[in-house]
Amino acid sequence: MRAEPGSIEARGLKKAFGELQAVDGLSFEVGPGRVLGLLGPNGAGKTTTIRMLSTLETPDAGSARIAGYDVVAESHRARACIGLAGQSTTVDVKLTGRENLKLFAWLYQVSRRSAGKRSADLIERFAMADYIDRPAETYSGGERRRLDLAVSVIADPPVVFLDEPTAGLDPVSRRTIWQEVERLSAAHTAVLL
Repeated sequence: MRAEPGSIEARGLKKAFGELQAVDGLSFEVGPGRVLGLLGPNGAGKTTTIRMLSTLETPDAGSARIAGYDVVAESHRARACIGLAGQSTTVDVKLTGRENLKLFAWLYQVSRRSAGKRSADLIERFAMADYIDRPAETYSGGERRRLDLAVSVIADPPVVFLDEPTAGLDPVSRRTIWQEVERLSAAHTAVLL
């Protein structure tokens, strides 16, 4: 039986790197429209958990499902349901912000018509109009973080992972990010911070 779209399920997840047990039996659920924050000190396994759930790492034990798809056995399908903004930027810094949005829309197989409308909406929502046509390498940390989050939601995924989304941001940029998290929740997206 498939879980509701926009759901995250983790059951007994474990991951070790040599002698270091990074994640040890973690279980939780995040339903559609819910936001869950993983808290802990550096090295507590938060990023490793996100990497396992987003199919970038294979769990040593346990299981996980994204929108009902097993992250190991159905990784391609699970991946198609995920928007991910990791700790470091995923955008191409040689491209402009607009070109990055277009590139990620193409990668996520968003139709050209939808991509244009979606990009315009994201540029407005993230207040990026003043710099969207400059190369991303000229962006401040906050500007780049906004673009990173925008490309992670370009395909309107039912599940979004945000790894330390406000780290190093000024108060205005933080407010923009938190407003987007609220908007995602209101749109029934499952969000893991």
